[in-house]
Amino acid sequence: MKSKSSINKKNKRKSIVIFKHEPVRRIWIEKEKQWYFSVVDAVRILTESPTPRQYWGKIKDREFKQFQLSPVWIQLKLKSPDGKKYLTDCANVEAMFRIIQSIPSKKAEPFKRWLAKIGYERLKETVNPEIAINRARNNWKKVGRSEKWITQRMRGQEIRNKLTDYWSEHKVTKEKEYALLTDIIHKEWTDLTTRQHKSLKKLKQENLRDHMSEAELLFTALAELSTAQIAKKNQAIGYDENVPPAKKGGAVAKRAKKDFELQTGQKVISNQNFLPPQSAPALVKRENLKI
Repeated sequence: MKSKSSINKKNKRKSIVIFKHEPVRRIWIEKEKQWYFSVVDAVRILTESPTPRQYWGKIKDREFKQFQLSPVWIQLKLKSPDGKKYLTDCANVEAMFRIIQSIPSKKAEPFKRWLAKIGYERLKETVNPEIAINRARNNWKKVGRSEKWITQRMRGQEIRNKLTDYWSEHKVTKEKEYALLTDIIHKEWTDLTTRQHKSLKKLKQENLRDHMSEAELLFTALAELSTAQIAKKNQAIGYDENVPPAKKGGAVAKRAKKDFELQTGQKVISNQNFLPPQSAPALVKRENLKI
C-alpha cells in the first residue's frame, strides 16, 4: 500500500508542469478531458514581471474589457505557496495561446511566430487539402507508425468522414449528438464506451484512434461503414432515427470481431498505446519551443 506522502508527491507532480524551466500550476478537468493552466504563472514566466497579477489585470482591461470581449479564461481553485487553494484565472491551451498573443514580450515572440506559421499552413490546406493529408502522414511516420497502420488509419478516417457527412446532411447537427452516436457504435462492437476504451489504454486528451492497433482500426471502420450504409438504406433523419442504424452497424462489427477472435485466437481490443515512454506533459512540444 502506498504511503500518504508518496500519494501527495504524485498529486503535486500532476498539478505542476515545468515550462521554460519554471513551474506552472495546472488542473485536469475530467469532463472536458483537458488541462487548464494558471494564467498568472504563464504571464510571470513570459514577462518576468515582479507583479504578474497586476500585469495580467492590465492585459484583461486592455484586450478584453475595453472591447467587451468574452473572457477566454475561467476561475478554478489552485494551490498557492501557502498551501491553501484560491480561485485563480486559468486557461486551456487554446485560450492560453490567445492570451500569449496579447503579451508584448521577447519570450512570447517565438510562440507568436509559431502561431502565425501554423495559421498560414492551415490556410494553404484549405486551398489544397492534399497538404493536410501529407502532413498527417508525415507526422505519423515521425512517431514510428508503419505504412500499413497509416493506410488503415487514413482509410478509417475517410469512412468516418462519410458517416459524419451523412449525419450533417440529415439533421444530426449538434456536436453532442455526433459524440453520442459514435459512442453507441463503439460500445455496440467493443462492449466499451469510448471513455472506457481510452481509460484502458491510459489515454487522457489523446485521440483514441491514434492509439488503436491495426485490428481496432479495421473493426472501427467496419462498424462506421455499416452504420452509414444502414442509415442510408433507412433514410434516417435526425438523432433519434440514427440511433438504430448506429446499434446495427456496431453489431455487424461485433459479429465479425467474435468470428475473428474465434478463428485467430487473438483479442481485438487491446490496452496497448503509442504513448512515448515517460513523456513529460507540456503546453506545447515543438522543436523550436523548448519546454
